[in-house]
Amino acid sequence: MTDPALPSSAPIVIVGGGFGGLYTALALAERRQPAPILLVEPQERFLFLPLLYELLSSELRRWEIAPRYDALLAGKGIAWLRDRVVHIDGRTRQFTTAGGRTLPFRELVVACGAATSSFGIPGVVEHSLGFRTLADVERLQQLVTTLRDQRRPLQRLAVVGAGPSGVELACKLTDLLEGAAVVELIEQGPQPLPLARAFNREQAIRSLQARDVRLRTGTRVRAVGADRLHLDGPAGAEEVTVEAVVWTAGLAFHPPSLEPPAACDRRGRLLCEPTLRLQGAEHLYAVGDIAAVDPGEGPLPATAQVAFQQAACLADNLARAAANEPLAPLAFQDLGEMMSLGIGEASLVGGGLTLAGSAAFQLRRLAYLTRLPGRSHQLRVAAGWLADWPA
Repeated sequence: MTDPALPSSAPIVIVGGGFGGLYTALALAERRQPAPILLVEPQERFLFLPLLYELLSSELRRWEIAPRYDALLAGKGIAWLRDRVVHIDGRTRQFTTAGGRTLPFRELVVACGAATSSFGIPGVVEHSLGFRTLADVERLQQLVTTLRDQRRPLQRLAVVGAGPSGVELACKLTDLLEGAAVVELIEQGPQPLPLARAFNREQAIRSLQARDVRLRTGTRVRAVGADRLHLDGPAGAEEVTVEAVVWTAGLAFHPPSLEPPAACDRRGRLLCEPTLRLQGAEHLYAVGDIAAVDPGEGPLPATAQVAFQQAACLADNLARAAANEPLAPLAFQDLGEMMSLGIGEASLVGGGLTLAGSAAFQLRRLAYLTRLPGRSHQLRVAAGWLADWPA
């Protein structure tokens, strides 16, 4: 039943334009359901994070992986509010933005993603670089240029966290530096990529060894200084001089304040039913990194392929909610795993394939081409790649 106090023009609101939010909005628009769609996102450009490494190395161009929202949403029937949501009231079905607006919603999707976590370690926020934004890429490109130009003895660059982001970044940076600095990859656990497929982990370790990346496992960062790292490793406390620290070790989740308060897991992710509706809420949903969903075999990871599939499921469920029909649970299908391992190289497992090297790099690019947002943007990027193809 429609709430008689709710304005007839109240939209379906999607808070955040990352993978989960943007792809939910686009999928919902294709279903041509009657309610207006409003995307609330403060950034000017969408960022296709899995290809950020190729932007760093100039293997891809900025417009290809970071298209503008106004271009992506043109003609789709999706309104875009360039603002940030700070409070959501599930009782009155209103939300408030940082710009001071208070607006109604029919259904609301929280899709505000994740940020890098400092784990409260001293100096991380003040002295380390991240790798999640276009500004981060520009800072790292400038750092690489500086290190290559000055070529001082014993230059060292540290990457903290040997999950997928840290390993992929360490390989790419080493190729870009061309021997101008040593890259150290620091991991608190006993091995890199603890959750990766065995084949990809083996290929990653080989890639790190081939590039002489100094892998330190069982090593905890105690503090980050302006030009040094304070570590606790297998041999005890150690101080390491560095030119810079790139921090990739973990994610933090900070949804807008919710009234009534929403249930969260220990990491701060919003607990969802398998339908992606927030537990205990009637008109609120979550998608992407911020959503803690357990379809029956354990919580799903915060990855792009999970967000893609959640977006399609949630678009269907929002259409069902508008028609007062029962919601359907997410049926997640594991499509495999792909990793970039340096300039022109990758490793992948999925679809019956285990492949590494340049062929894997090309397949990875093609796979992500089909996942870029919007058919028109996919065609523009494909045309650009064909134009660049060697004659």
